[in-house]
Amino acid sequence: MADYDKYYKTEDLFGEPYAELIKFFKLFEPKGKLIDIGCGQGRDVIPLAKLGYDVTGIDNSKLGISQMMTKAEQEKLDVSGLVGDIYKFDDFQDYDIVLLDSMFHFEKRDIQKETGLITKIADNIKQNSLICICIQDTGNKVKILKSTIQNAKPDFEVLNDSCLIYNYEDKESGHKSQTKYLMYIIRKI
Repeated sequence: MADYDKYYKTEDLFGEPYAELIKFFKLFEPKGKLIDIGCGQGRDVIPLAKLGYDVTGIDNSKLGISQMMTKAEQEKLDVSGLVGDIYKFDDFQDYDIVLLDSMFHFEKRDIQKETGLITKIADNIKQNSLICICIQDTGNKVKILKSTIQNAKPDFEVLNDSCLIYNYEDKESGHKSQTKYLMYIIRKI
């Protein structure tokens, strides 16, 4: 059982997608092929498919992918779902946009693996492709992210570097929280 399978027993665990993320991609042209790395239950996949993107989601949670695909079928959306290890995925060149929403925590035990994934994506995407990363703006996370991008071999143009607030509510317990996030979108030049 994947780590998140136990959490995904709660449908729509992480709630709605960031309004700012959807607004950016609603206005962005051309729509193209997008892969959501660590897509979970599809909270970004479903609305992005509705906007006309050709969306694939990958996650190690079979339950999350199953829930995403059920929603896609109910809404008659053509999306693809892959169950697999995101760190072993290598086909980034097949996509115009790589989305990583809340994927990086840069904890000591994971920092090398996570920065390595960012570098691998940066190296392998095509020219003019986008990387969109939403990350908690706490501790040194944003500094590590931007440093990793800056040290990548290809050059990138920053399209979006903005703050957003993630509102979380656990309906069962009534717990509510707000967390500051960064939405960082770059284009390979």
